[in-house]
Amino acid sequence: MAGQGSAGNVLAAALSFFIPGLGQLTQGRLLTAFLHLVLGGLLWVVSFGTLGWIMHIWSCYSAAVWNRGS
Repeated sequence: MAGQGSAGNVLAAALSFFIPGLGQLTQGRLLTAFLHLVLGGLLWVVSFGTLGWIMHIWSCYSAAVWNRGS
């Protein structure tokens, strides 16, 4: 991935929209991907499906603005 705004980050953000953490996984951030997946699942279960979208949006944003150099 080249950095913020790159095609790779846009793809990662789109993947994270469907499954939180999947975009981070494609970027090679294994721990972050695991945390996003677990927190997303917990939010969906605990809130009966209403707060899970917060994790989806946060995961998309995190994947879109990630810069390998930072």
